[in-house]
Amino acid sequence: MKQNDPGVWISFLPLFFLIVSLSTAGFVFGSGIAEGPAQILLFSAGAVSAGISRLRGIPWTRIEETVLDSMRNVLQPIVILLLIGALIGIWIRSGIVPALIVWGLELLKPEVFLPSALVLSSVVSLATGSSWSTAGTIGVALIGVGAGLGKPLGMVAGAIVSGAYFGDKLSPFSETTNLASSITGVSLLSHIRNMARTTLPAFLICLVVFTFLGMDGSSGETLSATTPVISALRSEFHISWVLLFPPFITFLLIYFRMSAIPSIFIGIVTGGICSLLTQTNLYAGSNHFQESVSLAFKALVTAAAEGTKIKTGQPLVDELLSRGGMASMLPTVWLILSAMFYAGTMEGGGMTQTLAGAVLKWVKGRGSLLSVTVFTCIGTNLFCADQYLSIVVPGKMFNEAYSRKGIDPRNLSRCLEDSGTMTSPLVPWNSCGSFMAAALGVPTLVYLPYAFLNLLSPLFSLITGWTGWGFAGTYVETSDEDKKS
Repeated sequence: MKQNDPGVWISFLPLFFLIVSLSTAGFVFGSGIAEGPAQILLFSAGAVSAGISRLRGIPWTRIEETVLDSMRNVLQPIVILLLIGALIGIWIRSGIVPALIVWGLELLKPEVFLPSALVLSSVVSLATGSSWSTAGTIGVALIGVGAGLGKPLGMVAGAIVSGAYFGDKLSPFSETTNLASSITGVSLLSHIRNMARTTLPAFLICLVVFTFLGMDGSSGETLSATTPVISALRSEFHISWVLLFPPFITFLLIYFRMSAIPSIFIGIVTGGICSLLTQTNLYAGSNHFQESVSLAFKALVTAAAEGTKIKTGQPLVDELLSRGGMASMLPTVWLILSAMFYAGTMEGGGMTQTLAGAVLKWVKGRGSLLSVTVFTCIGTNLFCADQYLSIVVPGKMFNEAYSRKGIDPRNLSRCLEDSGTMTSPLVPWNSCGSFMAAALGVPTLVYLPYAFLNLLSPLFSLITGWTGWGFAGTYVETSDEDKKS
């Protein structure tokens, strides 16, 4: 056996350790697994992988280089994550999120709230192409509205995540949509049109389910319960239409393809300006200009760094608005770096490549090839913990196999998104799952059962593979022997 080929069983050992340890931690810690246990276990699994590679004679410098390369790939998402934390803190302190909650409570009826949250999130994500921006802005406000209306936060977060990833999948501005099409050599518009065959039916099912769940018959009690929430928000914050400017300008900049980092930063700055203009209580009680500036500066910097701590006398309002800040995102940053350490050690030791080659041996025809693609993408999300890797790695693995079997590459590009993009927010230690949980304030395992679009998408890909429904192009099942002859 070559030094660079660790063998399937050896390659599986770190993965087996991770599966067993994460399963045990999930049982012991429940939804709190991403608050520290998952990070420790990912580092431990990476240590097991690195130890095996060193015993096989692979130099540590090679493993370390691959680990650092893996971490470099997530530096941009980490910066975005920290900025989103600052954005949430500033937008709460400036009154933007409270204003959106008040208007949502006044305008949205309880029985149509869940489907409305799904549609609103879908529209914003389609316009921006960013599930993270959608969740970190309109998603935060929708969580507040849902809590005020008495809706289970798992359901609300599930509707937001489903809508956010609908746009992340179908928007021409989405990074994952462009990545999947480029990896497979499919034109962007062809890729989007082909994805609509499975995504739109899944979305309609999702819409029907959320409409049904929203009809709980408690609208009268809920509406009366929202009155003290609205009163508390209006007494704490000055609600003005001026507060719509920062969200509008942020979404507009993202829509016109400005990079996420400067767009979010501009959203933070405009939110701070609106705070100074509308929330004069930041510097109330001071008769001196210098002292007023000092108080306002301290309030805004604290909100961006540590989040807000609101005390209105209404426990629900205090819980909703006492959040945000870069510091709140640090556990998620820790989680992402831990996942990249594990993924880097596996790749540096050649174990990821060996496991990928073993998977291809199970492929026989169209159905099995699409099924293997689906489960490889899901497995990459689980054990490499990164959305982009779940598209790039299986895309490179299976591109040649699809071509060899005469299968239109549009089926591969759609499968990568159905199973790679869509399942990433369902894994607590994945960069997307940890971000959604941090931004929405709802643990991944709590909203997972209600993220219907994300759960249905891989299923539709499997149905396409085995039945031919929605299959792109033509395909004639032939054996390898027939092709050789």
